[in-house]
Amino acid sequence: MNNIVIVMIGIASVGLGMVLAQKFPSLHSCCALPTVQNAAAQTELQAGTVEVGNKHCPVTGNPIGVMGPGVKHLYNGKIYNLCCGMCPRTFDSDPERYAKIAEADAKAAQ
Repeated sequence: MNNIVIVMIGIASVGLGMVLAQKFPSLHSCCALPTVQNAAAQTELQAGTVEVGNKHCPVTGNPIGVMGPGVKHLYNGKIYNLCCGMCPRTFDSDPERYAKIAEADAKAAQ
């Protein structure tokens, strides 16, 4: 009986955490970080830069929007969608690799 109660509390806690993460993305530590890349990408997007259109983060593989609104990251004249504010740093550590992953994802979604 005690095990069932513990499992039920655990399930409720995970569910509540998921709801809060979607409603308040700033509560999620990786999404709360401001990114210069996001502002630069927004400016470039308005200037006519090509948006790749990937639906999954090339760094984590998460669908864009699951961890909050996502981040637009500018690299080599193209804008890539990333899942959160922590991913631009990883993307920049090997941009060619992650750009290829994102472009393949965008092509597969077409």
